[in-house]
Amino acid sequence: MQPALDQLEHLLACYRQVRATSEALCAPLSAEDHVVQSMPDVSPPKWHLAHVSWFFEAFLLRPYLNGYRPLDEAYDHLFNSYYETHGTPFPRARRGLISRPGTLEVYQFRAHVDEAMEQLLSRPPVEHAGEIVRRVELGLQHEQQHQELLLMDIKHILAQNPLHPVYRDDLSPPPLGHEHLRWLGYAGGIYNIGHGGEGFAFDCERPRHREFVEPFQLASRPATNGEYLSFIADGGYARSDLWLSDGWAQVIQGGWHAPLYWQRRDDAWHEMTLGGLRPLDLDAPVCHLSFYEADAYARWSGARLPTEAEWEVAANGLAVRGNFLESDHLQPVAAEPEGEGPLQLFGDVWEWTGSAYRPYPGFRPLEGTLGEYNGKFMSGQMVLRGGCCATPESHIRSSYRNFFQPAMRWQFAGVRLAREA
Repeated sequence: MQPALDQLEHLLACYRQVRATSEALCAPLSAEDHVVQSMPDVSPPKWHLAHVSWFFEAFLLRPYLNGYRPLDEAYDHLFNSYYETHGTPFPRARRGLISRPGTLEVYQFRAHVDEAMEQLLSRPPVEHAGEIVRRVELGLQHEQQHQELLLMDIKHILAQNPLHPVYRDDLSPPPLGHEHLRWLGYAGGIYNIGHGGEGFAFDCERPRHREFVEPFQLASRPATNGEYLSFIADGGYARSDLWLSDGWAQVIQGGWHAPLYWQRRDDAWHEMTLGGLRPLDLDAPVCHLSFYEADAYARWSGARLPTEAEWEVAANGLAVRGNFLESDHLQPVAAEPEGEGPLQLFGDVWEWTGSAYRPYPGFRPLEGTLGEYNGKFMSGQMVLRGGCCATPESHIRSSYRNFFQPAMRWQFAGVRLAREA
């Protein structure tokens, strides 16, 4: 048990850092910003702050802290996201109707949970130390996921306002860069795919298994705004032959004519960012694409989307560094030349793959209620890889599998092309 007890001291420091980051992300918001739900897929920032606290309360404090008393029993219903075996979740599309508890009360709930977590991690029940370590690690990774979701949702909320409000006016300026696209070749063969080493990984990243991959080529960087403009100029959103049937229906139904957050003003394209409305950076990766848009662009380019196995083959052995949350751009930036390998494979934009989000051979979800975390969503979703400009750097790894429904585009998602060798 001693290794687990020693690890708890480190986890307590990590816990404090992660919890502080979530509140720092919300510091620029007004009280009114905290309560807006701009579409069913967006959650009010106040709800995010409460839900990640609910996670620690539900899965650590209630079962393991002797004498723990919830601040309000009603929160167990209001802030349960989708854990049906735990209780009855409040409907996602109605989270914006929860005006009470107010924002101040939500921060008080966080403080209540933090105080109790300090007690638990300082004096854990020895017989449960190993399981507490595992659940704290999962809870921290969960809150980091919601930090990215917070920025996604804040951006969508502010973008609905015709005044184009600025989330932050002190973001780090983007670097100037222009990198010509190159094609990088990878040999075919049998590769080990998935997480198989030390350190944290979600259950959906396991088990490590073998996959046969044909020889392929991968673009040296993601597609840029300037390149995507050429797709638009060539009638990309008006040509049904480029689109999957479901995607074409989305184009017609949604009136899509450009990526989300693009606006045409004074005969020039602009983009709504967390730093406000800005002229479009032609050299930065195109962002906020649905899977359907990424797939149509790849087809127009005479290429295709990589499989997630191909993406992982390219990423294996590379250092995880790039434009992440800590870079403080909160926006994709132009590639800067660096060596002969792929650029921006990590950070900037999540990269759509052509792979459905399905279980790996031998997949086993976590036991109990926590088994609902990933496994039950393995239907109707596509995999994205690599992280983005809103992802905490310590959260990502080459085996990480993100997933969204193919029509979604409020996430920081872009496209890297692939083709046969």
